[in-house]
Amino acid sequence: MLAAPPSQVFTRRDVRRVLGIAEQQLRSWEKQELVPRLQEYAFSDLIALRSLQKLRKNRVPLERIRRAMNALRKKLQGISDPLRELKIVCEGREVAVLLEGQKMEAVSGQLLLDFDREELNSLLSFPVVRQPVRSPVARRLEAEAWFEKGLTLEQTGAPVEEIIEAYQRALELDPRSAGALANLGTVYYHMRKWEDAERCYRQALEIDNRYALAHFNLGNLLDELGKTSQAIAHYQAALRADPNYADAHYNLALAYQTRGDFMRAVKHWKTYLKLDPGSTWASIARRELEKLCRLTVVPGSRGKQNPGASGVS
Repeated sequence: MLAAPPSQVFTRRDVRRVLGIAEQQLRSWEKQELVPRLQEYAFSDLIALRSLQKLRKNRVPLERIRRAMNALRKKLQGISDPLRELKIVCEGREVAVLLEGQKMEAVSGQLLLDFDREELNSLLSFPVVRQPVRSPVARRLEAEAWFEKGLTLEQTGAPVEEIIEAYQRALELDPRSAGALANLGTVYYHMRKWEDAERCYRQALEIDNRYALAHFNLGNLLDELGKTSQAIAHYQAALRADPNYADAHYNLALAYQTRGDFMRAVKHWKTYLKLDPGSTWASIARRELEKLCRLTVVPGSRGKQNPGASGVS
């Protein structure tokens, strides 16, 4: 049995890094009133964001998610924030509540399998799994609990051995947990265990080739190893999966600048500054952009950038 995660405060930057959410995406969800606007997040807020992230990954429309959340609040007494308090899943492109393989359609309340109130109420303890593992669904729930525990251990500065153990336990229970693989890879990356980190990132991408965070992290690793061209390919893949991934634009701009491809670097510096204009990193981006703009001005062109800068990807 797992203990409930300790109380912990996460910054917006922490949340974006851990979940791979761009600032613009987070603001969009806040504007749509799917999640509250916060500067500091509790552990339960991370669970809510992760649930919403999974729904969007399955291309569930935002309006359908909003209708489902409103319906659940009306149907289930005592539930004020379904994303935080319930286990939300996709049933095709519909939103459903899940427990031990039993699903209830969120909007209509139709039982997709036998489903009683006592079982539904037990979802309020998610992600803590209190019963012995008896089914594949229970194994996935326990895997998610170990994954969330790994996140908490990272944020609290726990010994690295405990963090690795948590993610490994998640993977034993659910070998297709791309999130656990990506996070475990990052632990190895910080330990400078390059081969182990690369193995984890590539396994995560075998499971989900559009996992932007895994592409981004693998790009960082390859760049660290001096494999700039390969790093660029993975930064580009991260942006194909999430065009508003600000950090990927930042690192891609640096990579292009390092190899002397200044026009492409300028494009990605500009995009980064549109997405994340107020961060500490933005001042560095502005400085590099100003430097490159001076280098790419053609004499006699009255300050216009060299033709061909637009449309480069």
